[in-house]
Amino acid sequence: MTEPALTESQTATVQTPSGMDLVRRVLTSRVYDVAIKTALQDAPQLSKRLGNRVLLKREDQQPVFSFKLRGAYNKMAGLSESQRSRGVITASAGNHAQGVAFSAQKLGLHALIVMPATTPEIKVRACRERGAEVVLFGDSFSDAEAHAYSLQLERGMTFVHPYDDPDVIAGQGTVGAELLSQLSSDDYTVFVPVGGGGLIAGVAAFLKALRPNVRIIGVEPDDSDAMTRSVRAGQRVRLDTVGLFVDGVAVKQVGEHTFKLASEFVDDWVTVSTDEVCAAIKDIFDDARAIMEPAGALAVAGLKKYARAHNLQGQTLVALTCGANMNFDRLRHVAERAEIGEQREAVLAVTIPERPGAFKAFCTALGGLQITEFNYRYAPRTQARIFVGVQLGSPAQRPALIAQLEAGGYPVTDLTEDELAKVHIRHMVGGRAPEAEHERVYSFDFPERPGALLAFLTQLQPDWNISLFHYRNHGSAHGRVLAGLQVPDAEMPEFLASVQRLGYPAYDMSENAAYRLFLT
Repeated sequence: MTEPALTESQTATVQTPSGMDLVRRVLTSRVYDVAIKTALQDAPQLSKRLGNRVLLKREDQQPVFSFKLRGAYNKMAGLSESQRSRGVITASAGNHAQGVAFSAQKLGLHALIVMPATTPEIKVRACRERGAEVVLFGDSFSDAEAHAYSLQLERGMTFVHPYDDPDVIAGQGTVGAELLSQLSSDDYTVFVPVGGGGLIAGVAAFLKALRPNVRIIGVEPDDSDAMTRSVRAGQRVRLDTVGLFVDGVAVKQVGEHTFKLASEFVDDWVTVSTDEVCAAIKDIFDDARAIMEPAGALAVAGLKKYARAHNLQGQTLVALTCGANMNFDRLRHVAERAEIGEQREAVLAVTIPERPGAFKAFCTALGGLQITEFNYRYAPRTQARIFVGVQLGSPAQRPALIAQLEAGGYPVTDLTEDELAKVHIRHMVGGRAPEAEHERVYSFDFPERPGALLAFLTQLQPDWNISLFHYRNHGSAHGRVLAGLQVPDAEMPEFLASVQRLGYPAYDMSENAAYRLFLT
């Protein structure tokens, strides 16, 4: 989940450690009081497909199913007796929260963890069962962060930052120390998932100081790429919004220390899509029979994309699988998107004649390719528009299939990369409403908690008729809604102001191709 950033006043007095200073800190860390040395596991199927030796550094095997335990414990174990007596505090709803709770239980400290009210109950319960005091506050992580800092000042507690702290960075750097002992040569490339940057800062600084020939590649989602943008800009960049799916790395601004270290020691960067992450979750399951959370599979997604883009062959590639705290409800969404992410499925809008036998003729035109999804609704017209998924043997088959269909007289619109089509439209095919004049279609992201949908509807301005609505829970902290409202042109300024007052991310989808093909 999105983690808080240190304020300027809190980071200004802390000096960023050098590479060799971090090596010293890593080698003297106390993480193995609680953490284990995780396996470096071969991924034979993925290795065969990519033509490289692929290894998985299984940080999901830690006691809290994430590497975050390393940094949290290393920071907390080094506190003075005075600091310990006052307890520790943090803001998180992800793996860092569980790392702090576990470490506090081991060290006999009082821990206060501020979580947004949207946090899934399974994560809240996991922290409370380890003795932590949990405070639920606000809908967003910025709300929880601000409240945590307020409580810190009020109670005099020590803030345990999830990434931008030299002791936390050193704790995460022990992953690099283990790689050094597990791989005898220095001819390999390590792919590291990046959120706030604590893991890549520690691993990269340690390995580069002792094995400068090892290559380090940072991996981020293409909708949460704060570190990639920052390094390329030469200064920390703050994102206006971050993606919802890979929530474990959804950070708007990276840390000061982590930015400096990543800028110095990381060789290259790669960003990946939601679909590519879903495909990587499936890849890891196929090879290891383990289910990663989206952030846990991020490095594998980046490894695959980077290897193909740079035509890597016969090399040793290591991916850090950093976490397995997956909400079970999300597996449905992952399964839906994995084949598209691997480019083994095409999602198409195809126009066929509205007459008996047309569907059979269309299937014949596919030339034996398997249909994975078919959505259609009769309408009294000469032509019908179908939403169809087709299984592919290789990525190159998609443009060839489209050309083949168009040559056969079937107009095709490729929706494989259209997020609205994959999240909403595929479930709504057939719902046309020519009477819905002045329809404005928006997608919204809102905090997912009991009563959230009702609260969202209540906040919508009641003066405009809702002509279209689709909501689906994907097991994440935020819900996704597609809504159509009938708003005359003269009332658009008032409508836009109403959308602004909602306070939720909102996107105008009125010109989206999938919407116009199937719902207008």
